Amino acid sequence: MNISIGGYSFNNTYLEGKMDVFGYLETVRYRYGLDVADLWNGFFIDRTSKPVMKLADEGYIRKIKEALDERELRVVNFAIDGAHLWDPDPELREHLYENALIHLRAAVMLGAETVRIDTGGSYTDTEPMGDEQFEFTVRRYQQFSEFASDNGFRIGPENHMGASLQPRELKRLAEAVNHPAFGFLVHLGRWRADREEGDRLVAPWAYHTHFDAETASSPDAIQTISTLREAGYNGYWGIEHNAPENQYGETSRLIGLVQQHLANEAESHKGEA
Repeated sequence: MNISIGGYSFNNTYLEGKMDVFGYLETVRYRYGLDVADLWNGFFIDRTSKPVMKLADEGYIRKIKEALDERELRVVNFAIDGAHLWDPDPELREHLYENALIHLRAAVMLGAETVRIDTGGSYTDTEPMGDEQFEFTVRRYQQFSEFASDNGFRIGPENHMGASLQPRELKRLAEAVNHPAFGFLVHLGRWRADREEGDRLVAPWAYHTHFDAETASSPDAIQTISTLREAGYNGYWGIEHNAPENQYGETSRLIGLVQQHLANEAESHKGEA
């Protein structure tokens, strides 16, 4: 089944000291029987070093890769925090860039198939990008897309922060970057503008998806799946929801919901030419 579980779904379990990245891998493989890891670097970065959150050393990354191979897991997505592109402070932008390069090398080591590096911006100011920010962001994603293409993965932001929460801004960005290795991790339904058509507007560039509790429970979920499939999406359907408690049970519930939506959506298209 094309289901994944974003690592952030177990953030509270991690904060309680009850899970590390190896426990996450064990959980997705043997508790849920999945064939992919939907990695989040929050399990193996220094969270005290915000906003440039430093990655574990290469020796630790190699151990994660060994654990993936032992469990026969592929990395369907590697979501990276603390290495976003834009900040108004040029010096901080340079530190973020250096951190992004370190994470990109880790992505290659881990065999990631897609990589999420955000545009930057705040979580409250979701206005369109100004000219300087937009031109800088386009150039940087073009550079990263070349690296991704050379190493066999796709890259791009999630609708996560700043202007990326506006689907028309992401569409404008994709058209300007204009690279086959560039795309989006689409957190379904998470928009601050054009919510009704947001998923449709960015669907042609989707390389991975995340459902949360709200979108997985939505009566529009089947239509959302159809919208992405009609745009050519054939990737994984991720669960990413950091439930306040009972995270194992809540993740199981959401997996069941998404599986049912996928089955119903497929049944609705039976017999079509």
